[in-house]
Amino acid sequence: MPLTRRTRLVLTAGAGLLAVGAALAVHTLTGADAGLQPAKASGAPHCRHITDTAPTPLGGLPRRDSRLAGVVVWGQQDIILRCGVTPPHLTPDPCFSVDGVDWIIDRAQSTGTRKVIVSYGRTPATQVVFDGRGHTDAALVDLSKLIAPIRQTSHCIPSR
Repeated sequence: MPLTRRTRLVLTAGAGLLAVGAALAVHTLTGADAGLQPAKASGAPHCRHITDTAPTPLGGLPRRDSRLAGVVVWGQQDIILRCGVTPPHLTPDPCFSVDGVDWIIDRAQSTGTRKVIVSYGRTPATQVVFDGRGHTDAALVDLSKLIAPIRQTSHCIPSR
């Protein structure tokens, strides 16, 4: 049975809508949030403030929108911030301070080109992943300004 002109038009429009839907699905899966999960306490008020006021750009990289609570991404996931992670306990991992904010280098998750750091002594804790392409030092100064308002309850570097 031959298709009418109207039936062909409806089928063509339907196929077009399917193609658009597939393209949107692929974009969603490969966008700023691809492979990322929000942290357990990502809905904390401090996390909302951090994500709302996070700088753009950071470390020379543009900020990309994330639909995940407590998550900010710069570049093509060159720098990823996840607020609301479980605060680290005292650890033998290296600790350093930037503008009064203590950070731990999570050696278990870091590699030669990927550095994972977590704020120390503040709840909620914030994890930042650097893949090596951003300007880490400048980025840490800006990120420490975001974290500093969270009350510090302990130090990994003894106060002097």
